Amino acid sequence: MDQATSRLSRLLTRWGLPAPLFLGYVGLLLFMIGDGVESGFIAPYMAANGAGDDIRASYIITVYGVAVMLASWLSGALSELWGPRRVMLAGLVIWLVFDVLFLLSAAGGNYTLMLVSYGLRGFGYPMFAFGFLVWITAVAPVARLGAAVGWFYFAFTGGLPTLGSLVASFTNPILGHYGTLWLSVGILALGGLVCLLGVRERTGYQRLAPPEVKPVQSLVSSLSIAWRKPRIGVGMIVRVINTAPEFGMLVFFPTIFISQIGFGESRWLLLVSVIYGTNIFFNLIFGVLSDRIGWQRTIFWFGAIGCAISILLLYFVPLALGADYYWVALLVGALYGATLAGFVPISALLPSLSPEHKGGAMALLNFGAGAAAFVGPAIVSLFLGPVGAAGVVIIFAALYVVAAVLTRFLTLPEETERAIAEDASLQEVSTR
Repeated sequence: MDQATSRLSRLLTRWGLPAPLFLGYVGLLLFMIGDGVESGFIAPYMAANGAGDDIRASYIITVYGVAVMLASWLSGALSELWGPRRVMLAGLVIWLVFDVLFLLSAAGGNYTLMLVSYGLRGFGYPMFAFGFLVWITAVAPVARLGAAVGWFYFAFTGGLPTLGSLVASFTNPILGHYGTLWLSVGILALGGLVCLLGVRERTGYQRLAPPEVKPVQSLVSSLSIAWRKPRIGVGMIVRVINTAPEFGMLVFFPTIFISQIGFGESRWLLLVSVIYGTNIFFNLIFGVLSDRIGWQRTIFWFGAIGCAISILLLYFVPLALGADYYWVALLVGALYGATLAGFVPISALLPSLSPEHKGGAMALLNFGAGAAAFVGPAIVSLFLGPVGAAGVVIIFAALYVVAAVLTRFLTLPEETERAIAEDASLQEVSTR
């Protein structure tokens, strides 16, 4: 290793980014940009190209969501058996094959093939992205794991939906929706190749489970760990609560902010961009900070308590002040985006609760991430009629309080705490 490479490696390590996985983060960002290009227009595109209306388009997206939830769990479970790199490769191939089939079926207006191909494509991105997250947790120094996970979410949310939607805003007027969707295939494929060909770290090339563990045993273990290690089950619930309100509010907030408060569509979309843009950078900030002040403490104060307060402010402040105080709405939106990032250390904390079952812990954690996309909208469906929008927002805030209470149970074993402290000392010496 030459001197310049060694200096770069030490610099990346100091920032909490595992140097052997650096190109993996770059590839993940490109992959998620390609995946996120469609996020702002895919439903109306489906409706106009084979689905016929928004309801039939929603069926396709629902099937896709189910696949995402299952794949989020499988990404951890299969990484135990195959190794993270093979899981990522499978995710890349699935995405490319079924997205091409989807685009061809959309061009021909074949609704059935659209439903099947787009639904199966949903197995692709979680296996690639969350497979890489398992790789990170297996490789990153435990004392810098919060920062390493923060960098993961920086790349993940930087691509989907942020930079992906930005790319589409430039290419849609030039290439049209169909051309932009083909462009996304190329961007995503490039990201996948950068990651899979550029990362040579060997841990991800091999299975993480012991040789004697059989496939069925490993898959069952990735579920049964929820009651064999109750704190991991509790952590999964905290992960569901993390983003369930986020998915839920996007169901009914647009109507309230656009029409009732009077922001209009463009200012509402800008508000959403501010929320997610702030979230991107605070994913990294809280990842680094959590390694210093503690993962559990960061989740409790900045994530759970912070979100309980900020989601109430996000709804009630703009409603009380009206459209004339749009800048205040941007401030409380940024606050909510920042506090959402306070949950980032959960991806470092959970596998550290049971180091011998990291893959199983990550499988449950990823399942919680996928399940949140259903829980949030389901709460809206059940309670919006009986208690109204304000009541639903209060329920969301109460869930964050529940998450705060549950987080108190996510204490690391003493031997793990000692190992983290020792590792932190070694990392400090190695980066000088």
